[in-house]
Amino acid sequence: MASRQESALLTKKKLLEAGSKIIAEKGLSHTTIDEITALAGVGKGTFYTYFQKKEDIVFAMGYDSFTEILEEAIALKGTFIEKITYYMVHFSACIEESGVKLSQEWIRTVVDLPAGSENNQRGKLCFDLDSIGKLIALGIEKKLLAEDTPAEVLAHTLIDLLYGQMFCWSMSDGSYSLKARTEEFCGTYLTSIFKAYIL
Repeated sequence: MASRQESALLTKKKLLEAGSKIIAEKGLSHTTIDEITALAGVGKGTFYTYFQKKEDIVFAMGYDSFTEILEEAIALKGTFIEKITYYMVHFSACIEESGVKLSQEWIRTVVDLPAGSENNQRGKLCFDLDSIGKLIALGIEKKLLAEDTPAEVLAHTLIDLLYGQMFCWSMSDGSYSLKARTEEFCGTYLTSIFKAYIL
């Protein structure tokens, strides 16, 4: 990779880390682009090289982490239930580690998408649905699941569950472990949900 590309990736990473830190502490509405760029050690104009507005940084903060979780779940040796459990538990762990304020921002921007933000958090919801869908499709392809497995319905069901848990956890101000709650759900219900389709 050329040094210019490496420098650009490093700058974007600094902005994401700075944005994540400030938004986790103050929330998006109380965070300014000036604060993000000051903490990242770059000029304000540099922010606009990578993002159009501060809302865009919220989606970008999670994209790499959730992509990595999906790749790890796909590569995991084990049953389909182990793969989907890995994805769901690590999804929740990532949310929990990011903090309540960032979780609230993700929820807020999914529900109340800012005007002109077609590439924002609804993109995150579609990305999450697609991720679960890929795991289910892989299960069908590898003959771990029956061909008639209703992949789209099950993907929506599991994302509804994950988003609902994230919403309740955010409302509780993080008073319990979201990761532990997801582990409990997966251990109790996932096999039952997929029982009719597991080969």
